Amino acid sequence: MGRVHDALKKSGQSSLSHPAAPRGGAAHGALQGLLDEVQQVPLNVNPDAHLIDPLRPHHAPTEEFRTVRTRLNHLQSLQPIHTVVVTSPSPAEGKSFTAANLALAESHLEGNATLLADFDFRRPVVHSLFQVPRSPGLTDFLLGKARLSEVIKKVEGSNLYIATAGSPVLNPLELLNLKEVKLLLDALPSVFNWVILDSPPLLFAADASLLGTLCHGTILVVRIGSTTIDAVGRAMQSLCENNVLGIVVNAARRGELYSKYTYYHSYYYSPAPAPEGDGAGESQASA
Repeated sequence: MGRVHDALKKSGQSSLSHPAAPRGGAAHGALQGLLDEVQQVPLNVNPDAHLIDPLRPHHAPTEEFRTVRTRLNHLQSLQPIHTVVVTSPSPAEGKSFTAANLALAESHLEGNATLLADFDFRRPVVHSLFQVPRSPGLTDFLLGKARLSEVIKKVEGSNLYIATAGSPVLNPLELLNLKEVKLLLDALPSVFNWVILDSPPLLFAADASLLGTLCHGTILVVRIGSTTIDAVGRAMQSLCENNVLGIVVNAARRGELYSKYTYYHSYYYSPAPAPEGDGAGESQASA
């Protein structure tokens, strides 16, 4: 099975074959044992990251991301969705902000083990959001330079786990094409209820489209006043082989979402049932 198989075997994992279906079987037990070895880190959020605060449950941003969480959890009750790629058409539209806050929102639910994985090997930011070292990370693991237990970190007193991007690589797309990536993404749902992947923008690299074919679904993040209708159309075209779960509209004031972005929802987005609250500061998200 290659590097992934060997790395997990060293930590007690004997097989990676088809782990996503039986969430309570042998694969689950082996990976659970591996996670018992991971380093625990304090929740040390970068103050400039604008991440939601579990101690402020009625804060508008927290409520907004709870809305997205509710809709995703409803979709999960209808189909096996555990691995989700978060991307955007272009840079600076809030994909990393959305991925991190969605992972935090999911982890606030009791027993809801959630992994935030930084698969943006080109311009990773998850390590800076949570102020943890970038390496060792996913690239190091995929290249056989680190164990999975060294890559995944558990936030103390929570259900949130973080896997940073790792050391810089010359060709991220080539690394993502390794069979080990699919094996890893197939294995992770045996222990995590949600695996949220931060990925590069769609229109600047093929990474997100590729990751989308390896995961259960994709969320597209757009930004009011920045993302154009044309960019959304081209992004959706590039996701034609992916299961698009919805669009999150970032930096929208309430009411502005419907006046300015109705076109997105009517043309590109099929709303999922079971609404809930979500938004960060002046952000409005819908998925």
